[in-house]
Amino acid sequence: MEVIETMIAPMLDTLIPVIGASGFATAASAAGTVAGSVAIAASFGAAGAGLTVEESKTFAKIRPHDWLQQKARGLVATENLSSSYSNGPRVGYSKGCSIKEISSFNSVLFCFSSSTMKMADDICFLHKDTLIIKAPKRSPLALRMVVLLFVMVCGVYIFSTCFNQISPDKTAKLRNIQSIDQLCPAISQSQNPYLHYPKPLTFSREECACNPVQPFVILSMQRSGSGWFETLLNSHINVSSNGEIFGEKERRSNASVILKTLDNIYNLDWLSSSSKNECLGAVGLKWMLNQGVMVYHEEIAEYFRQKGVSVIFLFRRNLLRRMVSMLANSYDKHAKLLNGTHKSHVHSPFEAQILAGYKPSINITVLKPTLKSEEENIARAMVYFKSTNHIVLYYEDLVKNSTKLRNVQEFLNLPYRNLTSRQVKIHTRPLSKQIENWDGVEKELKGTAYESFLVADY
Repeated sequence: MEVIETMIAPMLDTLIPVIGASGFATAASAAGTVAGSVAIAASFGAAGAGLTVEESKTFAKIRPHDWLQQKARGLVATENLSSSYSNGPRVGYSKGCSIKEISSFNSVLFCFSSSTMKMADDICFLHKDTLIIKAPKRSPLALRMVVLLFVMVCGVYIFSTCFNQISPDKTAKLRNIQSIDQLCPAISQSQNPYLHYPKPLTFSREECACNPVQPFVILSMQRSGSGWFETLLNSHINVSSNGEIFGEKERRSNASVILKTLDNIYNLDWLSSSSKNECLGAVGLKWMLNQGVMVYHEEIAEYFRQKGVSVIFLFRRNLLRRMVSMLANSYDKHAKLLNGTHKSHVHSPFEAQILAGYKPSINITVLKPTLKSEEENIARAMVYFKSTNHIVLYYEDLVKNSTKLRNVQEFLNLPYRNLTSRQVKIHTRPLSKQIENWDGVEKELKGTAYESFLVADY
């Protein structure tokens, strides 16, 4: 084995006493180039500060990190070269010999190599101990770190892309909701458990966001004055009553559909002709007893209690007059007396007179059972919703006593206003003038609990 060495013992003999656990020194001497090899000597301090190689003329400097970070190339130390440094430390170095790491930083490194040697013939020595370094297998750790970094970058990119896809409107609404929660004064539920601050999805309430809105419902029966009463409420600037929402069967097909519809109404997301500006004080609807409210009364009553919905019962005391109005309205649906148009409510005395010209005939055999059934239905409704916040009104009282409307406004926490309606009453004459078979009806009800219906004006 051909090993070219450069003797630098005198220099190293001078430097070795200086090199210790706390220092670093390097000495190198190059006498020239022989068979592509050059000799160097180096010593490492305890801190491993680095390695400097000084060389002459044609040899470039080797930085410490370039030396230390290269991979070991199967270096094997042998004893047959121990005589090479019998007179002092000496080292042979070629570009083919490199060290990855050294276990001891307090020793002088010797590396003998030749361009003609095979990889296995490269030899490294330490001044004190013999170190055998085997070439490690290529670790996949770096590759794994690269893959992990790539996955993390992709995840951050996907998250940021999805987050940016949130529409500005939704972001603005979220900010509005947060600002509402922060700006609106905190009011204890014990002070008023029925205060409701809707946060509509279809528009912003803006400066009215902190104004509470009272949800309500008018529970009634057809031809009981509910249409007229609703127009009175809607004449109030702060009230929006949306009519018979559940007149369509699809909206009352099951309890979940009903409750979802109620959510839209009370959250101000239900658009109708009676919808007003965002500064509302009360919002509600008119709900007939035969439109699902009695079928799903348990779920609906619980919903009313949780949401603080105020229930307004509106019925008619004189059920006989209600029956006459029902029969006349049913007839006009087919006859269409007003220029081929059916109208349940009119706005002029002339139209009212035309519709009142029809005199229905009442079936005597089912008269009393029908009246009894309607009374029971009304009583049952009051029992179903007695646990809610409610008020009971009768059409006759509203007509005769204007203070009842004031009571309603107080019930809904509204500022008092003079309520008006353009609707005109249709049947104003005594029943004896409006029932075709009056004699038979009078005879049937005389001496019964319903006799008072024969003489009542309303």
